[in-house]
Amino acid sequence: MSEQQFYHALKVDKDKCFGCVHCMNECPTDAIRIRDGVATIRKDWCIDCGECMKACPVDAIYVEQDDFDDIFNYKFRVAILPSVFIGQFSKQINVEEIIEVLHGLGFTHIIPAEATVDVINQAMLEAYDSEVEKPLITTFCPSIVRLIQIRFPGLVNNILPISPPIDSTATYYRKRLIDEGKNPDEIGIFYVTPCASKIATVKSPEGQDNSSVDGVINMDFLYNKVFHILNNRNKDIKDNDNYNLEFISPKALKWSLTEGESTNMKGRCLAIDEIHNVIKFLNKVENDEIINVDFLELRACDQSCAGGVLLSENRFLTVERMKKRAEHLEELQLVPNEISFDHQQFIKEKLTINSIKPRSMMGLDNDMATAIKKMERVRRIMCFLPGIDCGACGSPSCEGLARDIVLKDANLSNCVFMQRMMEKSKKLDPQHSIRIIEKTWGKDRLDKDCYKKGAKNEGI
Repeated sequence: MSEQQFYHALKVDKDKCFGCVHCMNECPTDAIRIRDGVATIRKDWCIDCGECMKACPVDAIYVEQDDFDDIFNYKFRVAILPSVFIGQFSKQINVEEIIEVLHGLGFTHIIPAEATVDVINQAMLEAYDSEVEKPLITTFCPSIVRLIQIRFPGLVNNILPISPPIDSTATYYRKRLIDEGKNPDEIGIFYVTPCASKIATVKSPEGQDNSSVDGVINMDFLYNKVFHILNNRNKDIKDNDNYNLEFISPKALKWSLTEGESTNMKGRCLAIDEIHNVIKFLNKVENDEIINVDFLELRACDQSCAGGVLLSENRFLTVERMKKRAEHLEELQLVPNEISFDHQQFIKEKLTINSIKPRSMMGLDNDMATAIKKMERVRRIMCFLPGIDCGACGSPSCEGLARDIVLKDANLSNCVFMQRMMEKSKKLDPQHSIRIIEKTWGKDRLDKDCYKKGAKNEGI
């Protein structure tokens, strides 16, 4: 069991959070609790999927990111640009304009994140032909890798130990610049991320000692800067939709969309997106209810990267635009920039990562015998809890509270229904009940407040 701590990009702004439990109810790994009136994230259980961020009604959950000005610490400033960034712009804006603005903002080199997809795809197909456990599961989505480590540790051996495009492209382009005579110390590679999990994987990569990426740029931040500049540009720029930052194939352009990988693999391949759909499916895989599947493309976001929490545009429009751009590339019959044979060999040498280790932090104890005893305690405690899953205790469910009690992070009296029963039998003083509620929800939480969200004076 790995002892390394996960890095997490998702943070809670305690000044904004008012403990509404929306995030706690949406978290797929039960990583969120309410304490002292605000949400807290259990680091060992969080997979940075961003569901909490999407659910928060007051934007109290945010993504911790690198400062954009960090790029200027380097002479050669490379942007690893996912195709979904381009897909957010309407067809009235051509790619050359976007690239021109990015250069104007400070990047000296720009390369599509999917530039190395063909090499990756070949390695995946070779793995398929080898004697490996199936279904093979792609490492493309870091949230899915962490989900499997935490909730489905028995499936870690199914994860393909092959670097996703973010790493292989960064590794390749750094090598390419060095081969061109650039000083390695002057090269800074920055990934423009559509989600929180890719920030986390750069800071604490799985299966690698360190990442080839020097920093991450929030896609929402960068998109809005580029959009603002383009929205105020001169309208007489030629409509020239040549993807000349580095030509990539239509396959690579669609790689980050749902079915982008599965349509390029052999055997019976399935693509599942959206984290809750993935969990339901993996439960069936783990219970042997689904068999004879060769490859699984699993993505945490609805519509895959087009639905990332750091995208500004509608995910369905983004998908449509990207598919149309891919069709346009096919019509033009443009030949993608070929990676040299030497560089292809270099990428292949660097593609393999170490085996992913289980990190079942949701377990009650690392010692199996102790964990079984603690689970028996959980089940005994559940005999007393009402099973209503109201969240009033600050845990996401009655079972969650029972686990918290066993882990000594809560007490039976945290349940408001148990409080009433204890008061009735004179085992709990009413004033102590109030103190318990205040410890979970903060002082004065139950006082009349006409200015809170949804009340008649909200916003006044």
